[in-house]
Amino acid sequence: MALQEISVIFTHRPSAFSAAVLLLTLVLCRGSFVVDVTQSSYQAEENHNITLEWTFTTKPDTSISALRISCYLNIDQTYSTLYFLRGGVEFSESQDEKFSGRVQSDKDALREGRIRLQLSRLRTEDSGLYLCEVDTGYGRGYNSCRVTVSKSKPEKDETSQQRGSLQPPNLNDETRRQGGIVIAVFFCISVFPWGFMLYHNCREHRRTSSRKNTSS
Repeated sequence: MALQEISVIFTHRPSAFSAAVLLLTLVLCRGSFVVDVTQSSYQAEENHNITLEWTFTTKPDTSISALRISCYLNIDQTYSTLYFLRGGVEFSESQDEKFSGRVQSDKDALREGRIRLQLSRLRTEDSGLYLCEVDTGYGRGYNSCRVTVSKSKPEKDETSQQRGSLQPPNLNDETRRQGGIVIAVFFCISVFPWGFMLYHNCREHRRTSSRKNTSS
């Protein structure tokens, strides 16, 4: 019996060794597959656009039809699908309603091992952790980046600024008092010659009248 068991072990050893080599090869191949992000965090204001980008390991003979890509937003363990591609086809019906019409992908970049997703008309509720999982058939992995969307700052009205610059500055009491004095002095200077002339004419008229009365 011992000889038979040893014979069986040696008989099956080549196939077991081949399986171990195959398994090791698969592990090494999968270990060399990497999904990375070009930017770990994004900050933007609402109503602006951002482009999220991931990269993954590719092979020369990789076809888009072999790719399976799933990208989604994670907020407190609540997942919303941002983008889904399988067999080279994008499934917009799998996309969460809040992202509808706001996501554009670059399919040409997929051939280069890049996932580029432009998210437009940002909202504050778009903030969170974005994960993208890639399965190429020869490797599988994922990576994430964080997006923070803040409220947009109110823009100042240039027209109102220009109008405001044309308005005279507020005058305090002292300035008003000085202005009144200047106006009063100017008025006196302007009126004094006319008053002097009027006084002189009246005086001459009286002298003339008195002479006539004396002579008569």
